[in-house]
Amino acid sequence: MSIEKTSVVVPPALRGWVLPALILLVWWWAVASGWSTSPLLVSPGAVWDRALQQITSGELAVALSASLWRMAWGFAIGSGIGLAFGVLLGNSRWFDRLVGPSFHTLKQISLFAWIPMLSMWFGLGDGAKIAFVAMAAFFPVVLNTFEGIRSVPREYIEVARVCDFSLWQLLTRVIAPAAAPSVFTGIQLALIYTWLATLGAEYLLASGKGIGNTLIDGREHFEMDLVLFGVVVIGFVGFVLNAVLGALEKRLLAWRERTVARY
Repeated sequence: MSIEKTSVVVPPALRGWVLPALILLVWWWAVASGWSTSPLLVSPGAVWDRALQQITSGELAVALSASLWRMAWGFAIGSGIGLAFGVLLGNSRWFDRLVGPSFHTLKQISLFAWIPMLSMWFGLGDGAKIAFVAMAAFFPVVLNTFEGIRSVPREYIEVARVCDFSLWQLLTRVIAPAAAPSVFTGIQLALIYTWLATLGAEYLLASGKGIGNTLIDGREHFEMDLVLFGVVVIGFVGFVLNAVLGALEKRLLAWRERTVARY
């Protein structure tokens, strides 16, 4: 007699939702069964009602647009400067010897340690928050751009020199394509870090609107449904940003997959 093993087959598109669904089920059961009467454990229905209230009143749109605006500016400034700095650091040995040690020292400082200094320089408004977010984007872009350029095979550089490439041709036709995966990794990390830094800046520099300020409001008024709603929004936005950048990276670097498949 043989015993056949049976297993539950979950469609690939739904596998990522298994754990959230289980957490939601356990959460609903804990509240419905009276397992906990703590005001810190509100029902999923209460969070849903708060979500509808935030959406219909326009408060979510105001907070989310303020956070994304700060993040977009910080990401653009930090990643732009970081990309230029990383290219200089990776291409110029002289520049690396001149400023490399200072940069590698500064990157060891915790990002949140800059908050007091930034608040003194820029106050508690958007200037300090954008500067903080820009710093969060700057370091990963520099490091990954530097590593990407330094990892370009020397044979590629020698062939370009034999072909009498100009500096611009060397950068655009040899170094940039070879370093592109590492650069995109830095940009992806920068996007994640800037979203987290935006929330941290809003939480620590509690002036103005934003999702971080929504969490503060929920904490100060002891409204756990508002806090949990803010957490869900934060996770959803992070998921969307990561998915969009992943799709963009796959599209822009599709030539690499075609090249590998060809050989």
